[in-house]
Amino acid sequence: MTRPAPVLPADTPLPLHGIAAARRLEAAAAAGLPPHTLMQRAGLAVARLALAVAPHAQRVTVLAGPGNNGGDGLEAALHLTRAGRQVAVWLTTADTQALPPDAARSYLRAREAGVRLHTADEALPAADLVIDALLGLGASRAPKGAVAQAIAWANAQRAPVLAVDLPSGLHADTGARLGELAVQAMHTLSLLVLKPGLFTAEGRGLCGRLWHDDLGIDPELLAAEAPLARLGASTAPPFAPRGHAQHKGTFGDVAVVGGAPGMAGAARLAARAALAAGAGRVYLSPLDPASGHDDGRPEQMHRPQVWLQPQGLLSQSTVVCGCGGGSAVAEVLPAVLAQAPRLVLDADALNAVATDARLQQALAGRGRRGQHSVLTPHPLEAARLLGCTTTQVQADRLNAALQLAARFDAVVVLKGSGSVIAAPGRLPVINPTGNALLATAGTGDVLAGWLGGTWAQLPRQDGWAAALEAVRRHGAAADQALLQGLQGPLRAAELVEAMLHTR
Repeated sequence: MTRPAPVLPADTPLPLHGIAAARRLEAAAAAGLPPHTLMQRAGLAVARLALAVAPHAQRVTVLAGPGNNGGDGLEAALHLTRAGRQVAVWLTTADTQALPPDAARSYLRAREAGVRLHTADEALPAADLVIDALLGLGASRAPKGAVAQAIAWANAQRAPVLAVDLPSGLHADTGARLGELAVQAMHTLSLLVLKPGLFTAEGRGLCGRLWHDDLGIDPELLAAEAPLARLGASTAPPFAPRGHAQHKGTFGDVAVVGGAPGMAGAARLAARAALAAGAGRVYLSPLDPASGHDDGRPEQMHRPQVWLQPQGLLSQSTVVCGCGGGSAVAEVLPAVLAQAPRLVLDADALNAVATDARLQQALAGRGRRGQHSVLTPHPLEAARLLGCTTTQVQADRLNAALQLAARFDAVVVLKGSGSVIAAPGRLPVINPTGNALLATAGTGDVLAGWLGGTWAQLPRQDGWAAALEAVRRHGAAADQALLQGLQGPLRAAELVEAMLHTR
């Protein structure tokens, strides 16, 4: 069996399997092996990773739950004891007779190996490493009782935490917390397959550095189950070499409609990003009549009120609409929705659509006319479009993105930790790049503009590839800035330049 490998932003999409598929794969894998083998492999993988990430830890505490996740922890305790570590296992159940068969076998093996076993009412010794083997795929309710007590204890320790399969208290499909308590891990080892919840919502923050071990199972067996989503990656090669005979018209036009009074900067940032992404020409059409040129970027062309020009720029360009749009954007949306062949809707344009049934119908009908749309909501904007709360959106980000894509016949980028890209008839993708350096005003405008600039160079496509590439690069620029020591935030104007130099 190979050693666990770290999960990094992938050059090719990785399958993410949901709870139901993971359970079926686990059963199929176990059926092809001698009894108890799969759990024993899992425990060995956990022990190997523990020794690799905490080689100097002499005192290890394993928090073992009442199910098979606890069995994995018991197996790990056995191997760590044999490796000379001082291991204490905190069992959250006193009824060891009720353990599942595999976990019961691992309990006996650990006891026979001399592993110190404690119950939840006993005080635990200090630890240099904590292994969270409390809750696995089966968890669907808020932790309570001894399990909740163990989670609180783990989070109160100074020792690093290694989570088995996923941090306890995290939903494997959605990345949402099951309750108030969830383990904050420094490392997480995902066993057999990768789960969507590790990459979006609370998942990325709780799992720390993520590792994966397929437990030596035949890849063809793992491929037998359809994934729930995929992780990464771009399908649009960015900045392809430009031919000598090409010209600015080859790379498409972008029209940016936004910038209501007091919000000119948002539209200008989007236009700057579209230029940096490689669009041949970028036109800025502000909603504020008093707004002038962007003196910092004289390459932009100032075109007032393009929405009043039938069969003009709107019908010939990739349009980015809504950045800094305020309430004024609602008046121009009918023309934009009717004319733009390729449309990126962001920010206030989405808020306007959410409050107007006619605009919703116009947006949903664009696909029937051969026009393509990409929506880039953050969770609050998504909630307004769906008529629900932000909490409901964040509780199941994959489902929210799929609902929006189906309702409006559009590519949807649901922004946030682990941005979700969804479209009708396609498997959703969770973006693996990005961090909290992007949590500052204007970075969403930069994403919308970059997406438009990328899409302008792919005019025959529906925006899917452009969305994947723009979201990936947007996050990768922040990741690169973090590696270079930036403490934050990554200001939006600087983000444009950072994306230009990110691969």
